[in-house]
Amino acid sequence: MPLALLALTLSAFAIGTTEFVIVRLIPTMATDLNVSIPSAGLLVSLYALGVAVGAPVLTALTGKWNRKHVLLAVMSLFVAGNILAWQAPGYTTLVTARILTGLAHGVFFSIGATIATGLVAKDKAASAIAIMFTGLTVALVTGVPLGTYIGQTFGWQSTFLIVAILGLIALIGSALLVPSNLKQPPAAKLSAQIKVLTQPRLLLVYAITALGYGGTFTAFTFLAPILENISGFDANAISLIMLVYGMSVAVGNIWGGKMADKMGPIKALTVIFSGLAAILVVFNFTAVNPITAVMTILIWGAFAFGNVPGLQVYVVKLAEQYTPDAVDVASGLNIAAFNVGIALGAWGGGLIVANVGLMHTPWIGAMIVLLALCLTRLSGRLDNKSTALNNSQFNAA
Repeated sequence: MPLALLALTLSAFAIGTTEFVIVRLIPTMATDLNVSIPSAGLLVSLYALGVAVGAPVLTALTGKWNRKHVLLAVMSLFVAGNILAWQAPGYTTLVTARILTGLAHGVFFSIGATIATGLVAKDKAASAIAIMFTGLTVALVTGVPLGTYIGQTFGWQSTFLIVAILGLIALIGSALLVPSNLKQPPAAKLSAQIKVLTQPRLLLVYAITALGYGGTFTAFTFLAPILENISGFDANAISLIMLVYGMSVAVGNIWGGKMADKMGPIKALTVIFSGLAAILVVFNFTAVNPITAVMTILIWGAFAFGNVPGLQVYVVKLAEQYTPDAVDVASGLNIAAFNVGIALGAWGGGLIVANVGLMHTPWIGAMIVLLALCLTRLSGRLDNKSTALNNSQFNAA
């Protein structure tokens, strides 16, 4: 494994921590900043907006820049944004800091995927992306609880300082380890960027990404309340379970990448989405018992984020075929789709909890994942038709 991948993984860990830790700190920050809970919640929404804008738009605008230079620029922006959040004198400044870090997040994961694949042989592309995304997935269940503890113990500003330090270490590592001569696609013209937004095959994959992630987060967002209210665990036990879940997520992420390399994205995604939907349904029955709940959660972790490398490498593959002049833009839009899925899944899960109850989130999440599975199989059939058509045209020529 190239050492440069470790720098990318650490960057992803820092970015993932700063994105999601604020969810746990909202009550504390609302009191300290003297704003309402909904206003504090905007710090999450505006960050996601920064990601959605930064991923496609800024990736396109920096298309002519050297990839390493873009990486260093966005990590510098990320560090600056978190330092600004650490020193924010009030709510308005904190909003600005969150938008800046969201912009950096979007561009990082857009170009990070192409940088990661450029560091390894082509047949290891999905595994390289999986390693990088391990930082993000581990952050969800280890960095976030640790950042929450730091924020609640030493003040929420301290969390942003720690994240800024992690980002600075990753920035230095990238400067030293990432090569400057990585191959990159030519800068996308405006017409090519628009083509990405109007390409049905790519839009189909973005829908798969949003639904696959959204289904997971419909249930995952409320996993801690389920463990407390249904399974009967106390807060300390839940923190330990989430830590072990994070380890399972990391293993599943690597496993998903290797599977995508070996089987191809469609077959790998079929296995992962099928397993994820099944385990979410099973959790409805096992959550009532502490032992079976933990066993189910460990398996859930292995499937939960295993789809990330397959989805990202599939988008790049289709973009190289249908929009070869805008591969980075297409990759960036998939990052935006991930965040749309997270936002909609968490929002939809909240509606489910409010209207029908906590334990309806897993099985409804499973139904959403099954929809992603159906679209995955449809995309696979379209791939086969396209290959058959190309072969017939080649034979005729």
